Amino acid sequence: MTDLTKHILLMDGPDQKGLIYHVTGVLFRQGLNIIHNDEYVSPNGQFFMRTEFESATNQLDGPALLSQLSENLSPDINLRLNPKKKKNVVLLVTKEHHCLGELLIRYAFDELDADILAVVSNYNHLQPLVSKFGIPFHYISHEHKTRDEHEEAILRTLAIYDPEYLVLAKYMRVLTPGFVRHFSNRIINIHHSFLPAFVGASPYRQAHERGVKIIGATAHFVNNDLDEGPIITQDVKEVDHRHTANDMATMGRDVEKLVLSKALKLVFDDRVFIHNNRTVVF
Repeated sequence: MTDLTKHILLMDGPDQKGLIYHVTGVLFRQGLNIIHNDEYVSPNGQFFMRTEFESATNQLDGPALLSQLSENLSPDINLRLNPKKKKNVVLLVTKEHHCLGELLIRYAFDELDADILAVVSNYNHLQPLVSKFGIPFHYISHEHKTRDEHEEAILRTLAIYDPEYLVLAKYMRVLTPGFVRHFSNRIINIHHSFLPAFVGASPYRQAHERGVKIIGATAHFVNNDLDEGPIITQDVKEVDHRHTANDMATMGRDVEKLVLSKALKLVFDDRVFIHNNRTVVF
């Protein structure tokens, strides 16, 4: 039996007639087997498609395939061909353990669909936890450094690993535009609130004071606007007047770690498109 490898074709741009027919036809003529296909056209006519297909091992000429797929298409159509493989990531953390612990356990049991190359922190509190999983831990203190100096030190460490994504697993420092520019649309954050409500610090205190009936968490890409990057996924939990701000924070931590894990699964499986500070998620 011939070994097969899986690939993911991502396509987005202005809608035009016959796009699905064109793509599936090219794949068929190349003898490639489509496993799954998702498509969506937005109200303003933006087309998105994710096509997962398989080929005989080491027999796919990616550039040639993309060239064929581009024929007769608008130059505004974006095509990306990715191998279906684990993504290389680095986690950034501060002091809170719950999201980090969740990701490390999922990684240990091969449930994360990623390789955690390292963990970077501005405190050394979580080094004992990380060391149990045999993952490099880099303690880069922010003390006695300007924000730019601290971020330059982090960038030098990240250059060792060249990660595809950065995951802010409760990294409680605001990143500068200069840092974000190095990883455009490749930094994923978990925010302890159901955005756009209660942005910034102390969202559970804000929620308690407002008397909310639900609390939540939001996983989103990071851009230059605090807590306003494209949202990947969210979830909520019901609360009532009996819950204190501390109760809400405890309940919220459970939501946060599950929302972050779900978001990473979607991103690492190439199911998330970013368009105009919004996402299309298949």
